[in-house]
Amino acid sequence: MITHLFLLQGPTLLERLEFMNYPGLELWKFLNLAIFLTAGIVILRKPISNALSARSEGIKRDLAEAQAQKDQAGQKLAEAESLIAGVDADVQDIRNHAEREAEAEQQRQAAAGEQEIARLKAQATREVEQARKTAHKALQQFLASRSVEIATQSVRRELKPEDDLRLIKERIGELRRAQH
Repeated sequence: MITHLFLLQGPTLLERLEFMNYPGLELWKFLNLAIFLTAGIVILRKPISNALSARSEGIKRDLAEAQAQKDQAGQKLAEAESLIAGVDADVQDIRNHAEREAEAEQQRQAAAGEQEIARLKAQATREVEQARKTAHKALQQFLASRSVEIATQSVRRELKPEDDLRLIKERIGELRRAQH
């Protein structure tokens, strides 16, 4: 009955399959490729699947590591930026501190200079006073010695022996009065 159906229906199976050998089309090559690919997929499905899943896991692991490294780099960048932002403030603090120290040092040096000037003035004043006293004393001694010399010369020229006797008596009288 089946053969009968084929006969009734028209061309035979071989005639129908004849289009597969059509020059340039040759469907049998495509059928052969499909069988080969199907066999290859069936046979290699598990190793390829395992290799692809291992590769997928490796890629996921690499992505996770890359993400972790990216997060670390982001943290380091944030730390560096906070340090850089802090550096500006630190530099300004150091600059202000240095300016205050420089001003304080300038004031200390000015005060020390003024003290040194006052000390030198006082020392110069004492030295001038000492020099004045020394000069005054030397002048007094010079004048006294000169006066004595002049008086001695004058007395020798003008003093007579009777005047000398009278002066001696007057001085002795003064000394007696001073003792009582």
